[in-house]
Amino acid sequence: MYMHYCKRCHHVHMLNGHKRSCPNCNESITELKIPYMDYVAMNREERELFLTRLEDDVQLQCLSTTYRMYKYSKWYKELHKAPPTAIITYTLTGDSLMDNAVSAI
Repeated sequence: MYMHYCKRCHHVHMLNGHKRSCPNCNESITELKIPYMDYVAMNREERELFLTRLEDDVQLQCLSTTYRMYKYSKWYKELHKAPPTAIITYTLTGDSLMDNAVSAI
């Protein structure tokens, strides 16, 4: 479980995996440094204080982290997947390459 914060919803999400968008509003979310078990151990007042700290941009930057293995994640690979290669065909004009070909009717 990883802790994420959505600035638009003002909500802390406990999500399985390193998500990039909010499950409520699909906006960008910030992954937090706090471990799941530490957040769960907080009482109501501590969580409200934590949420207040997250609403401040400077505090949010201090409390956030960047998933350093993102290049190996499924969403990153899908985002940077090479486009399918196209097969290009050309029509030859002029001399026929199949002078000895036989047509069957």
